Amino acid sequence: MSKHQPAQRLAQFLPYQLSIASNAVSTRIAEQYRKRFALKTTEWRIMAVLGDHGALTQRQLSQQTLMDKVPVNRACKRLEERGLVQRSPNASDGRSHMLELTAEGHAVHAGIMPLALKIEEQLFSVLSEEERASLLDMLTRVRDQAGDFDAESLAD
Repeated sequence: MSKHQPAQRLAQFLPYQLSIASNAVSTRIAEQYRKRFALKTTEWRIMAVLGDHGALTQRQLSQQTLMDKVPVNRACKRLEERGLVQRSPNASDGRSHMLELTAEGHAVHAGIMPLALKIEEQLFSVLSEEERASLLDMLTRVRDQAGDFDAESLAD
């Protein structure tokens, strides 16, 4: 058995295969983010969500990324220290803060997106356009079927 071939049972277990594929793709992309922008995977995911959605609370970031609140908190602090994210009071809930990209954060986000799209093209070049569309549709349906999660339940 090669180092990339799991035991037969795992090879047929779809959740395992999804996890391995996700980790492989994330790792490949994270190498580039780390080299070019000094960002860790968690930091980039937070920047990507903030870039797409605008200001969010840390709890909302945990929900959007399906990451535990502790790594989200650490990543937000690092991004804030680097001047890529700013924190402001949450007008609708005084117990939390809103986080949003700064001008510099938007500039980094804009610089990363072309790189992300290039890597995506390389990784998925083994699929036809129809296969890509089908994969995206299937993944969306599986994610929807998994349901929603409370950010508090995401800890290991």
